[in-house]
Amino acid sequence: MIALSLAEIAAVVGGQTHDIPDPSVQVTGPVVRDSREAVPGSLFVAFAGERVDGHDFARQVVDAGAAAVLGTRPVGVPAIVVEDVQAALGALARHVVRSLGATLVALTGSAGKTSTKDLIAQVLQRKAPTVFTPGSLNNEIGLPLTALSATEETRFLVLEMGARGIGHIRYLTGLTPPRIGLVLNVGSAHIGEFGGREQIAQAKGELVEALPSEADGGAAILNADDPYVRAMASRTKAKVIFFGESGEADVRAENVRLTDSGQPSFRLHTPSGASDVTMRLYGEHHVSNALAAAAVAHELGMSADEIAVALSEAGSLSRWRMEVTERPDGVTVVNDAYNANPESMKAALRALAAMAKGRRTWAVLGKMAELGDEALAEHDAVGRLAVRLNVSKLVAVGGREAAWLQLGAYNEGSWGEESVHVSDAQAAVDLLRSELRPGDVVLVKASRSVGLEKVAEALLETGAEGEVAAR
Repeated sequence: MIALSLAEIAAVVGGQTHDIPDPSVQVTGPVVRDSREAVPGSLFVAFAGERVDGHDFARQVVDAGAAAVLGTRPVGVPAIVVEDVQAALGALARHVVRSLGATLVALTGSAGKTSTKDLIAQVLQRKAPTVFTPGSLNNEIGLPLTALSATEETRFLVLEMGARGIGHIRYLTGLTPPRIGLVLNVGSAHIGEFGGREQIAQAKGELVEALPSEADGGAAILNADDPYVRAMASRTKAKVIFFGESGEADVRAENVRLTDSGQPSFRLHTPSGASDVTMRLYGEHHVSNALAAAAVAHELGMSADEIAVALSEAGSLSRWRMEVTERPDGVTVVNDAYNANPESMKAALRALAAMAKGRRTWAVLGKMAELGDEALAEHDAVGRLAVRLNVSKLVAVGGREAAWLQLGAYNEGSWGEESVHVSDAQAAVDLLRSELRPGDVVLVKASRSVGLEKVAEALLETGAEGEVAAR
Protein backbone atom coordinates (compact mmCIF):
# COMPACT_ATOMS: atom_id res chain seq x y z
CA MET A 1 0.00 0.00 0.00
CA ILE A 2 1.09 3.61 -0.46
CA ALA A 3 2.55 4.80 2.84
CA LEU A 4 0.04 6.36 5.24
CA SER A 5 0.39 7.18 8.92
CA LEU A 6 -1.90 5.58 11.49
CA ALA A 7 -3.34 9.03 12.18
CA GLU A 8 -4.13 9.50 8.49
CA ILE A 9 -5.76 6.08 8.27
CA ALA A 10 -7.87 6.77 11.36
CA ALA A 11 -9.08 10.02 9.79
CA VAL A 12 -9.91 8.31 6.47
CA VAL A 13 -11.93 5.50 8.07
CA GLY A 14 -13.50 7.61 10.82
CA GLY A 15 -11.90 5.56 13.59
CA GLN A 16 -10.40 6.12 17.02
CA THR A 17 -6.79 5.26 17.86
CA HIS A 18 -6.08 3.04 20.88
CA ASP A 19 -2.75 2.09 22.45
CA ILE A 20 -0.80 3.88 19.71
CA PRO A 21 2.18 5.69 21.25
CA ASP A 22 3.11 7.44 18.00
CA PRO A 23 0.25 8.10 15.50
CA SER A 24 2.82 9.25 12.93
CA VAL A 25 4.02 5.66 12.48
CA GLN A 26 3.38 4.67 8.89
CA VAL A 27 1.83 1.58 7.37
CA THR A 28 4.36 0.65 4.71
CA GLY A 29 3.45 -3.01 4.22
CA PRO A 30 0.36 -4.78 2.92
CA VAL A 31 -3.15 -4.65 4.36
CA VAL A 32 -4.00 -8.25 5.35
CA ARG A 33 -6.89 -10.15 6.91
CA ASP A 34 -4.99 -13.41 7.47
CA SER A 35 -2.80 -13.20 10.58
CA ARG A 36 -0.23 -15.48 8.93
CA GLU A 37 0.41 -12.81 6.29
CA ALA A 38 1.34 -10.09 8.79
CA VAL A 39 4.79 -8.62 8.16
CA PRO A 40 6.65 -5.56 9.44
CA GLY A 41 4.74 -2.39 8.56
CA SER A 42 1.48 -4.15 7.66
CA LEU A 43 -2.08 -3.32 8.77
CA PHE A 44 -4.13 -6.26 10.04
CA VAL A 45 -7.88 -6.10 9.41
CA ALA A 46 -9.73 -8.02 12.15
CA PHE A 47 -12.97 -9.55 10.91
CA ALA A 48 -15.16 -11.41 13.39
CA GLY A 49 -16.43 -14.52 11.60
CA GLU A 50 -18.69 -17.33 12.69
CA ARG A 51 -15.78 -19.56 13.69
CA VAL A 52 -12.75 -17.28 13.98
CA ASP A 53 -12.47 -13.77 15.39
CA GLY A 54 -9.54 -11.84 13.98
CA HIS A 55 -9.30 -9.75 17.13
CA ASP A 56 -7.99 -12.85 18.92
CA PHE A 57 -4.83 -12.68 16.80
CA ALA A 58 -4.01 -9.04 17.57
CA ARG A 59 -0.99 -9.74 19.74
CA GLN A 60 0.34 -12.28 17.26
CA VAL A 61 0.27 -9.91 14.29
CA VAL A 62 1.85 -7.02 16.20
CA ASP A 63 4.61 -9.35 17.39
CA ALA A 64 5.13 -10.21 13.71
CA GLY A 65 5.68 -6.51 12.96
CA ALA A 66 2.22 -5.22 12.02
CA ALA A 67 1.91 -1.49 12.65
CA ALA A 68 -1.63 -1.78 14.00
CA VAL A 69 -4.94 -3.63 13.97
CA LEU A 70 -8.10 -2.30 12.30
CA GLY A 71 -10.99 -3.68 14.33
CA THR A 72 -14.19 -2.99 16.21
CA ARG A 73 -12.80 -2.98 19.75
CA PRO A 74 -9.59 -2.21 21.65
CA VAL A 75 -7.29 -5.24 21.75
CA GLY A 76 -4.42 -4.17 24.00
CA VAL A 77 -2.06 -3.42 21.11
CA PRO A 78 -1.94 -0.51 18.64
CA ALA A 79 -5.37 -0.38 17.01
CA ILE A 80 -7.75 1.79 15.02
CA VAL A 81 -11.27 1.09 16.25
CA VAL A 82 -14.29 1.52 13.95
CA GLU A 83 -17.95 0.52 14.03
CA ASP A 84 -17.86 -1.47 10.78
CA VAL A 85 -14.60 -3.07 9.61
CA GLN A 86 -15.85 -3.82 6.09
CA ALA A 87 -17.00 -0.22 5.58
CA ALA A 88 -13.68 1.06 6.93
CA LEU A 89 -11.73 -1.22 4.60
CA GLY A 90 -13.75 0.09 1.67
CA ALA A 91 -13.21 3.70 2.68
CA LEU A 92 -9.47 3.14 2.92
CA ALA A 93 -9.41 1.51 -0.53
CA ARG A 94 -11.40 4.40 -2.01
CA HIS A 95 -8.92 6.90 -0.55
CA VAL A 96 -5.86 5.03 -1.82
CA VAL A 97 -7.27 4.54 -5.33
CA ARG A 98 -8.04 8.25 -5.60
CA SER A 99 -4.47 9.02 -4.53
CA LEU A 100 -2.95 6.87 -7.25
CA GLY A 101 -2.22 7.89 -10.81
CA ALA A 102 -3.19 4.42 -12.03
CA THR A 103 -5.79 3.54 -14.66
CA LEU A 104 -8.42 1.30 -13.09
CA VAL A 105 -9.84 -1.49 -15.27
CA ALA A 106 -12.84 -3.41 -13.90
CA LEU A 107 -14.44 -6.49 -15.41
CA THR A 108 -17.44 -8.68 -14.73
CA GLY A 109 -19.43 -11.44 -16.39
CA SER A 110 -21.11 -14.76 -15.70
CA ALA A 111 -18.18 -16.88 -16.90
CA GLY A 112 -14.51 -16.38 -17.69
CA LYS A 113 -13.84 -13.44 -15.35
CA THR A 114 -10.76 -14.85 -13.68
CA SER A 115 -9.17 -16.25 -16.85
CA THR A 116 -9.75 -12.95 -18.67
CA LYS A 117 -8.46 -10.91 -15.75
CA ASP A 118 -5.28 -12.99 -15.78
CA LEU A 119 -4.88 -12.41 -19.53
CA ILE A 120 -5.41 -8.64 -19.19
CA ALA A 121 -2.83 -8.47 -16.41
CA GLN A 122 -0.22 -10.42 -18.36
CA VAL A 123 -0.70 -8.21 -21.43
CA LEU A 124 -0.64 -4.90 -19.53
CA GLN A 125 2.39 -5.91 -17.45
CA ARG A 126 4.41 -5.64 -20.65
CA LYS A 127 3.54 -1.94 -20.83
CA ALA A 128 3.74 -0.79 -17.20
CA PRO A 129 3.56 -2.01 -13.56
CA THR A 130 0.21 -3.72 -13.04
CA VAL A 131 -1.66 -4.90 -9.94
CA PHE A 132 -4.55 -7.32 -10.35
CA THR A 133 -6.99 -9.43 -8.39
CA PRO A 134 -5.36 -12.64 -7.12
CA GLY A 135 -7.48 -15.69 -7.88
CA SER A 136 -11.17 -14.87 -7.54
CA LEU A 137 -11.06 -12.36 -4.66
CA ASN A 138 -13.75 -10.27 -6.32
CA ASN A 139 -16.16 -9.41 -3.50
CA GLU A 140 -16.60 -6.58 -1.01
CA ILE A 141 -13.56 -7.76 0.99
CA GLY A 142 -11.24 -9.18 -1.66
CA LEU A 143 -11.60 -6.23 -4.02
CA PRO A 144 -10.51 -3.49 -1.59
CA LEU A 145 -7.67 -5.66 -0.32
CA THR A 146 -6.42 -5.96 -3.91
CA ALA A 147 -6.76 -2.21 -4.49
CA LEU A 148 -4.77 -1.55 -1.32
CA SER A 149 -1.85 -3.61 -2.66
CA ALA A 150 -1.18 -0.93 -5.30
CA THR A 151 1.81 1.38 -4.85
CA GLU A 152 3.01 4.68 -6.29
CA GLU A 153 4.63 2.72 -9.14
CA THR A 154 1.37 1.03 -10.17
CA ARG A 155 0.05 2.24 -13.52
CA PHE A 156 -2.72 -0.27 -14.16
CA LEU A 157 -5.08 -1.72 -11.55
CA VAL A 158 -7.16 -4.63 -12.89
CA LEU A 159 -10.06 -5.61 -10.67
CA GLU A 160 -12.48 -8.49 -11.10
CA MET A 161 -15.99 -7.74 -9.80
CA GLY A 162 -18.45 -10.44 -8.81
CA ALA A 163 -22.13 -10.10 -8.01
CA ARG A 164 -24.81 -12.19 -6.34
CA GLY A 165 -27.54 -9.60 -6.58
CA ILE A 166 -28.65 -6.22 -7.84
CA GLY A 167 -26.54 -3.42 -6.38
CA HIS A 168 -23.41 -5.46 -5.63
CA ILE A 169 -21.37 -4.13 -8.55
CA ARG A 170 -22.67 -0.63 -7.92
CA TYR A 171 -21.23 -0.92 -4.41
CA LEU A 172 -17.87 -2.19 -5.67
CA THR A 173 -17.54 0.54 -8.28
CA GLY A 174 -18.22 3.06 -5.54
CA LEU A 175 -15.14 1.76 -3.70
CA THR A 176 -12.89 1.63 -6.75
CA PRO A 177 -14.30 3.78 -9.59
CA PRO A 178 -13.07 2.37 -12.92
CA ARG A 179 -12.17 4.27 -16.07
CA ILE A 180 -12.47 1.17 -18.25
CA GLY A 181 -15.28 -1.33 -17.71
CA LEU A 182 -15.47 -4.74 -19.40
CA VAL A 183 -18.55 -6.99 -19.46
CA LEU A 184 -17.85 -10.48 -20.79
CA ASN A 185 -21.22 -12.22 -20.92
CA VAL A 186 -24.57 -12.82 -19.26
CA GLY A 187 -25.01 -16.51 -18.57
CA SER A 188 -26.61 -18.91 -16.11
CA ALA A 189 -24.19 -18.61 -13.19
CA HIS A 190 -26.12 -17.75 -10.00
CA ILE A 191 -29.37 -17.66 -11.97
CA GLY A 192 -31.09 -19.25 -8.98
CA GLU A 193 -30.17 -16.26 -6.84
CA PHE A 194 -30.90 -13.58 -9.46
CA GLY A 195 -34.13 -15.05 -10.78
CA GLY A 196 -33.38 -14.80 -14.51
CA ARG A 197 -30.97 -13.57 -17.17
CA GLU A 198 -32.65 -10.17 -17.35
CA GLN A 199 -31.85 -9.64 -13.67
CA ILE A 200 -28.27 -10.83 -14.21
CA ALA A 201 -27.92 -8.36 -17.08
CA GLN A 202 -29.29 -5.59 -14.90
CA ALA A 203 -26.68 -6.35 -12.23
CA LYS A 204 -23.71 -6.72 -14.59
CA GLY A 205 -24.64 -3.51 -16.42
CA GLU A 206 -24.11 -1.52 -13.24
CA LEU A 207 -20.45 -1.56 -14.21
CA VAL A 208 -20.91 0.44 -17.42
CA GLU A 209 -23.30 2.84 -15.66
CA ALA A 210 -20.48 3.71 -13.24
CA LEU A 211 -18.00 4.70 -15.95
CA PRO A 212 -17.07 8.33 -16.67
CA SER A 213 -18.20 9.87 -19.94
CA GLU A 214 -16.25 9.45 -23.15
CA ALA A 215 -15.09 13.07 -22.80
CA ASP A 216 -13.60 12.17 -19.41
CA GLY A 217 -11.86 9.05 -20.73
CA GLY A 218 -14.45 6.41 -19.90
CA ALA A 219 -14.52 3.27 -22.06
CA ALA A 220 -17.07 0.43 -21.97
CA ILE A 221 -15.80 -2.78 -23.58
CA LEU A 222 -18.73 -5.03 -24.49
CA ASN A 223 -19.18 -8.49 -26.01
CA ALA A 224 -20.77 -8.01 -29.43
CA ASP A 225 -21.69 -11.71 -29.56
CA ASP A 226 -23.88 -11.57 -26.43
CA PRO A 227 -27.19 -9.72 -27.01
CA TYR A 228 -27.63 -8.94 -23.30
CA VAL A 229 -24.17 -7.38 -23.13
CA ARG A 230 -24.46 -5.59 -26.47
CA ALA A 231 -27.63 -3.89 -25.22
CA MET A 232 -25.66 -2.34 -22.35
CA ALA A 233 -24.27 0.24 -24.78
CA SER A 234 -27.39 2.31 -24.14
CA ARG A 235 -26.67 2.36 -20.39
CA THR A 236 -23.38 4.24 -20.48
CA LYS A 237 -22.00 7.65 -21.45
CA ALA A 238 -18.57 6.15 -21.98
CA LYS A 239 -16.99 5.32 -25.31
CA VAL A 240 -18.23 1.89 -26.43
CA ILE A 241 -15.85 -0.70 -27.87
CA PHE A 242 -17.22 -4.04 -29.06
CA PHE A 243 -15.22 -7.28 -29.14
CA GLY A 244 -16.14 -10.68 -30.50
CA GLU A 245 -16.22 -12.84 -33.59
CA SER A 246 -18.94 -10.69 -35.15
CA GLY A 247 -17.83 -8.79 -38.24
CA GLU A 248 -19.17 -5.62 -36.59
CA ALA A 249 -16.84 -5.92 -33.58
CA ASP A 250 -14.07 -3.35 -33.23
CA VAL A 251 -11.73 -6.04 -31.93
CA ARG A 252 -12.44 -9.40 -33.52
CA ALA A 253 -11.06 -12.82 -34.41
CA GLU A 254 -10.92 -14.44 -37.82
CA ASN A 255 -9.80 -17.90 -38.95
CA VAL A 256 -10.33 -19.40 -35.51
CA ARG A 257 -9.10 -22.96 -35.17
CA LEU A 258 -7.68 -25.31 -32.55
CA THR A 259 -4.21 -26.80 -32.73
CA ASP A 260 -3.76 -30.56 -32.44
CA SER A 261 -3.34 -30.10 -28.69
CA GLY A 262 -6.57 -28.09 -28.35
CA GLN A 263 -5.07 -24.60 -28.11
CA PRO A 264 -6.81 -21.76 -29.97
CA SER A 265 -5.20 -19.96 -32.88
CA PHE A 266 -6.68 -16.97 -34.73
CA ARG A 267 -6.06 -13.73 -36.58
CA LEU A 268 -6.53 -10.78 -34.23
CA HIS A 269 -8.00 -7.64 -35.79
CA THR A 270 -7.92 -4.28 -34.00
CA PRO A 271 -8.68 -0.75 -35.27
CA SER A 272 -4.93 -0.17 -35.66
CA GLY A 273 -3.86 -3.44 -37.27
CA ALA A 274 -3.95 -7.24 -37.27
CA SER A 275 -1.67 -10.00 -36.02
CA ASP A 276 -1.69 -13.76 -35.47
CA VAL A 277 -2.23 -15.37 -32.05
CA THR A 278 -1.66 -18.96 -30.93
CA MET A 279 -2.47 -19.35 -27.24
CA ARG A 280 -0.95 -21.58 -24.59
CA LEU A 281 -4.36 -22.00 -22.93
CA TYR A 282 -6.75 -24.80 -23.88
CA GLY A 283 -10.21 -24.51 -25.40
CA GLU A 284 -11.91 -22.33 -28.00
CA HIS A 285 -13.75 -20.40 -25.27
CA HIS A 286 -10.49 -18.58 -24.55
CA VAL A 287 -10.76 -16.76 -27.89
CA SER A 288 -13.50 -14.53 -26.47
CA ASN A 289 -11.44 -13.97 -23.31
CA ALA A 290 -8.40 -13.05 -25.41
CA LEU A 291 -10.41 -10.60 -27.52
CA ALA A 292 -11.67 -8.91 -24.38
CA ALA A 293 -8.11 -8.55 -23.10
CA ALA A 294 -7.00 -7.27 -26.51
CA ALA A 295 -9.73 -4.61 -26.52
CA VAL A 296 -8.57 -3.36 -23.10
CA ALA A 297 -4.93 -3.30 -24.18
CA HIS A 298 -5.71 -1.52 -27.46
CA GLU A 299 -7.67 1.15 -25.59
CA LEU A 300 -4.60 1.65 -23.41
CA GLY A 301 -2.30 2.20 -26.38
CA MET A 302 -0.80 -1.18 -27.23
CA SER A 303 -0.36 -2.23 -30.86
CA ALA A 304 -1.85 -5.36 -32.43
CA ASP A 305 1.59 -6.96 -32.65
CA GLU A 306 2.39 -6.22 -29.00
CA ILE A 307 -0.97 -7.63 -27.91
CA ALA A 308 -0.63 -10.75 -30.06
CA VAL A 309 2.80 -11.59 -28.65
CA ALA A 310 1.57 -11.11 -25.09
CA LEU A 311 -1.54 -13.25 -25.63
CA SER A 312 0.51 -15.99 -27.29
CA GLU A 313 2.86 -16.15 -24.31
CA ALA A 314 0.28 -15.78 -21.53
CA GLY A 315 -0.43 -18.73 -19.28
CA SER A 316 -2.89 -19.66 -16.55
CA LEU A 317 -2.22 -17.81 -13.29
CA SER A 318 -5.06 -19.23 -11.18
CA ARG A 319 -5.32 -22.78 -9.85
CA TRP A 320 -7.69 -25.48 -11.09
CA ARG A 321 -8.72 -23.69 -14.29
CA MET A 322 -8.04 -25.92 -17.28
CA GLU A 323 -4.73 -27.04 -15.74
CA VAL A 324 -3.39 -29.61 -18.19
CA THR A 325 -0.84 -32.12 -16.88
CA GLU A 326 0.48 -35.25 -18.56
CA ARG A 327 1.43 -38.16 -16.32
CA PRO A 328 4.50 -40.32 -16.99
CA ASP A 329 2.25 -43.03 -18.40
CA GLY A 330 0.71 -40.66 -20.97
CA VAL A 331 -2.59 -40.02 -19.19
CA THR A 332 -3.53 -36.33 -19.51
CA VAL A 333 -5.41 -34.78 -16.58
CA VAL A 334 -7.36 -31.55 -17.14
CA ASN A 335 -8.13 -30.02 -13.74
CA ASP A 336 -10.91 -27.45 -14.21
CA ALA A 337 -12.45 -28.10 -10.81
CA TYR A 338 -12.41 -24.58 -9.36
CA ASN A 339 -16.02 -23.87 -10.30
CA ALA A 340 -18.70 -24.64 -12.88
CA ASN A 341 -21.74 -23.17 -14.57
CA PRO A 342 -23.55 -24.31 -17.73
CA GLU A 343 -21.47 -22.14 -20.05
CA SER A 344 -18.08 -23.07 -18.61
CA MET A 345 -19.06 -26.75 -18.35
CA LYS A 346 -19.97 -26.90 -22.04
CA ALA A 347 -16.80 -25.02 -23.01
CA ALA A 348 -14.68 -27.48 -21.02
CA LEU A 349 -16.37 -30.46 -22.68
CA ARG A 350 -15.69 -29.00 -26.12
CA ALA A 351 -12.06 -28.45 -25.15
CA LEU A 352 -11.86 -32.08 -24.01
CA ALA A 353 -13.25 -33.27 -27.34
CA ALA A 354 -10.74 -31.11 -29.22
CA MET A 355 -7.86 -32.56 -27.21
CA ALA A 356 -8.90 -36.19 -27.86
CA LYS A 357 -7.36 -36.76 -31.33
CA GLY A 358 -8.35 -40.41 -31.28
CA ARG A 359 -7.65 -40.95 -27.59
CA ARG A 360 -10.23 -42.08 -25.02
CA THR A 361 -11.80 -39.20 -23.12
CA TRP A 362 -13.29 -39.13 -19.62
CA ALA A 363 -15.54 -36.39 -18.27
CA VAL A 364 -15.64 -36.53 -14.47
CA LEU A 365 -18.40 -34.03 -13.69
CA GLY A 366 -20.38 -32.93 -10.65
CA LYS A 367 -23.01 -30.49 -9.51
CA MET A 368 -23.36 -26.98 -10.91
CA ALA A 369 -24.62 -24.92 -7.97
CA GLU A 370 -27.05 -21.99 -7.70
CA LEU A 371 -29.12 -22.74 -10.80
CA GLY A 372 -32.50 -22.68 -9.07
CA ASP A 373 -35.39 -23.90 -11.21
CA GLU A 374 -33.03 -24.32 -14.17
CA ALA A 375 -30.91 -26.98 -12.43
CA LEU A 376 -32.57 -30.08 -13.88
CA ALA A 377 -32.62 -28.77 -17.46
CA GLU A 378 -29.04 -27.50 -17.33
CA HIS A 379 -27.57 -30.71 -15.88
CA ASP A 380 -29.56 -32.74 -18.39
CA ALA A 381 -28.17 -30.57 -21.23
CA VAL A 382 -24.57 -31.10 -20.11
CA GLY A 383 -25.08 -34.87 -20.00
CA ARG A 384 -26.53 -34.77 -23.51
CA LEU A 385 -23.63 -32.66 -24.80
CA ALA A 386 -21.09 -35.17 -23.47
CA VAL A 387 -22.71 -37.83 -25.66
CA ARG A 388 -22.92 -35.57 -28.72
CA LEU A 389 -19.21 -34.81 -28.40
CA ASN A 390 -18.44 -38.54 -28.28
CA VAL A 391 -16.88 -38.38 -24.83
CA SER A 392 -15.83 -41.96 -24.18
CA LYS A 393 -17.10 -42.10 -20.62
CA LEU A 394 -19.06 -39.73 -18.40
CA VAL A 395 -18.49 -40.15 -14.66
CA ALA A 396 -21.22 -38.24 -12.80
CA VAL A 397 -20.16 -37.64 -9.20
CA GLY A 398 -22.50 -36.84 -6.31
CA GLY A 399 -26.21 -36.89 -5.57
CA ARG A 400 -29.30 -35.62 -7.35
CA GLU A 401 -27.56 -33.29 -9.80
CA ALA A 402 -25.12 -36.03 -10.82
CA ALA A 403 -28.08 -38.30 -11.48
CA TRP A 404 -29.49 -35.60 -13.77
CA LEU A 405 -26.18 -35.48 -15.65
CA GLN A 406 -26.35 -39.22 -16.25
CA LEU A 407 -30.03 -38.99 -17.16
CA GLY A 408 -29.18 -36.49 -19.88
CA ALA A 409 -26.57 -38.87 -21.25
CA TYR A 410 -29.07 -41.73 -21.21
CA ASN A 411 -31.70 -39.64 -22.97
CA GLU A 412 -29.20 -38.73 -25.67
CA GLY A 413 -28.43 -42.38 -26.34
CA SER A 414 -25.76 -43.46 -23.85
CA TRP A 415 -27.11 -46.86 -22.84
CA GLY A 416 -24.04 -49.01 -22.37
CA GLU A 417 -21.05 -48.36 -20.15
CA GLU A 418 -20.52 -44.90 -21.60
CA SER A 419 -21.76 -43.22 -18.40
CA VAL A 420 -21.73 -44.10 -14.73
CA HIS A 421 -23.00 -42.45 -11.55
CA VAL A 422 -20.76 -42.66 -8.46
CA SER A 423 -21.39 -41.34 -4.97
CA ASP A 424 -18.34 -39.19 -4.26
CA ALA A 425 -14.82 -38.18 -5.25
CA GLN A 426 -13.18 -41.25 -3.74
CA ALA A 427 -15.50 -43.55 -5.68
CA ALA A 428 -14.52 -41.70 -8.86
CA VAL A 429 -10.82 -42.13 -8.03
CA ASP A 430 -11.32 -45.87 -7.42
CA LEU A 431 -13.08 -46.25 -10.76
CA LEU A 432 -10.41 -44.34 -12.65
CA ARG A 433 -7.62 -46.26 -10.98
CA SER A 434 -9.04 -49.49 -12.29
CA GLU A 435 -9.94 -48.38 -15.81
CA LEU A 436 -7.58 -45.65 -17.04
CA ARG A 437 -5.20 -46.59 -19.84
CA PRO A 438 -2.08 -44.78 -21.10
CA GLY A 439 -3.03 -41.96 -23.45
CA ASP A 440 -6.48 -41.30 -21.93
CA VAL A 441 -7.57 -37.69 -21.38
CA VAL A 442 -9.52 -36.92 -18.17
CA LEU A 443 -11.49 -33.72 -17.54
CA VAL A 444 -12.48 -32.99 -13.92
CA LYS A 445 -15.05 -30.22 -13.36
CA ALA A 446 -17.81 -29.21 -10.92
CA SER A 447 -18.79 -26.35 -8.66
CA ARG A 448 -16.26 -25.59 -5.94
CA SER A 449 -18.42 -27.06 -3.19
CA VAL A 450 -18.12 -30.55 -4.71
CA GLY A 451 -14.35 -30.65 -4.19
CA LEU A 452 -13.52 -32.59 -7.35
CA GLU A 453 -10.01 -31.16 -7.37
CA LYS A 454 -9.28 -34.10 -5.06
CA VAL A 455 -9.88 -36.43 -8.01
CA ALA A 456 -7.40 -34.57 -10.21
CA GLU A 457 -4.83 -34.41 -7.43
CA ALA A 458 -5.18 -38.13 -6.74
CA LEU A 459 -4.71 -38.96 -10.41
CA LEU A 460 -1.50 -36.96 -10.51
CA GLU A 461 0.02 -38.74 -7.51
CA THR A 462 1.73 -41.59 -9.30
CA GLY A 463 3.89 -44.36 -7.92
CA ALA A 464 7.25 -45.47 -9.21
CA GLU A 465 5.65 -47.59 -11.91
CA GLY A 466 3.13 -44.92 -12.93
CA GLU A 467 0.18 -46.45 -11.08
CA VAL A 468 -2.29 -44.00 -9.59
CA ALA A 469 -2.07 -43.55 -5.83
CA ALA A 470 -5.29 -42.24 -4.25
CA ARG A 471 -4.89 -39.34 -1.85
